[in-house]
Amino acid sequence: MVAHSPVSDASMTAIHRASSAMATHASARVESRHAWFSDLAADDRSWIGVIAQDGIRSFLGWLRDPSVDDSHAIDIFANAPRELARRITLEQTLDLLRTVIEVVEEEAPQHARAEERATVREAVLRYAREVAFGAAHVYARAAESRGAWDARLESLVVDAVVRGEPDESLGSRVNALGWAEVRGVTVVVGSSPAGGESSVVDPLRRAARHAGLEVLVSVEGRRMIAIIGPVTDPIEAATTLADHFGPGPVVCGPKVPHLYAAGRSARDAIRGYEAAPAAPQLPRPTRSGDLLAARAVAGDDKARRALASIATGTLDVGSPLGDTARTYLRTGSLEGTARELFVHANTVRYRLGRILDATDLDLTDTHDAFALRLAIMFADLEAGRRARRPRGDVGL
Repeated sequence: MVAHSPVSDASMTAIHRASSAMATHASARVESRHAWFSDLAADDRSWIGVIAQDGIRSFLGWLRDPSVDDSHAIDIFANAPRELARRITLEQTLDLLRTVIEVVEEEAPQHARAEERATVREAVLRYAREVAFGAAHVYARAAESRGAWDARLESLVVDAVVRGEPDESLGSRVNALGWAEVRGVTVVVGSSPAGGESSVVDPLRRAARHAGLEVLVSVEGRRMIAIIGPVTDPIEAATTLADHFGPGPVVCGPKVPHLYAAGRSARDAIRGYEAAPAAPQLPRPTRSGDLLAARAVAGDDKARRALASIATGTLDVGSPLGDTARTYLRTGSLEGTARELFVHANTVRYRLGRILDATDLDLTDTHDAFALRLAIMFADLEAGRRARRPRGDVGL
């Protein structure tokens, strides 16, 4: 802080006597000038009065001793509770300081000797500058602390979702992060870009806010997991944020109603991400459901059951669609299938269309054909196991 010319003891004594009145006048002016003040709780209004008094007292101490360092300008906020910084914005704090300094600038010089009034007025202006910097420092520190705490909460929530083991504290953490009312959630998994965690996560957050989305992010080694909501189409939301993941596949899980159900989406997305190298032809991002074949090959029992359920009933052996699917997968042609089944080629085309409608898999596409081949195999294996099961054994 720039040193000022010392003020005589007589002026200091007179200004000090008037300090209580100045604090009272400052509080009254804050209340009359700023509408936000009346909306505060009584305790918060009381603390603002304390801050005004501390500010004037600190100014008098600095006016008496020009060698006081900058840190004393910040001390006026030391006695106020930390929660006050969350309830009063930086803009409101600057309004408060501006009003208090205005009162001090008007009244303090009046109590000094005539030849020292200019010195006192200049000292008020210098001190006001330091107090403004002090306020910015306090709010920056509070924001940094809040950011670190929020990041820790996010990590804990994402970890609980991924593990599928919500504990009693999950509800309070979800509320603290503002996710209690978010509806329509998906989990997106991809590689983490190079760089520090903040440089990796912050651009993704900004992109999500720009798209009107909420996001919880956790970086786990080389993998980054993002819980996104509210979403209507998971793949659309994942596409919006895909550029902020690192190279390689980006996989989104199915849409679930809310954060508490996000474990299912997370598990599917993670399993899909782990199996994605086996399906490099798929787009980025891709749905975990489009990776059922790769996931099944990778040992995902849930994917195997999902594939088997696709073929069960619709493509059973002996049914027209089942026989058509099996024959087409074996021959690879409309004409060959038509000859073996003794039907017209147009009949085969019609049945392939019905298979697409029933399973969402196109047998003329190599990836879908492979997935449906696995689906039929898993369904047939399950049918064989049921046939060999002793009577009365209903299984698990």
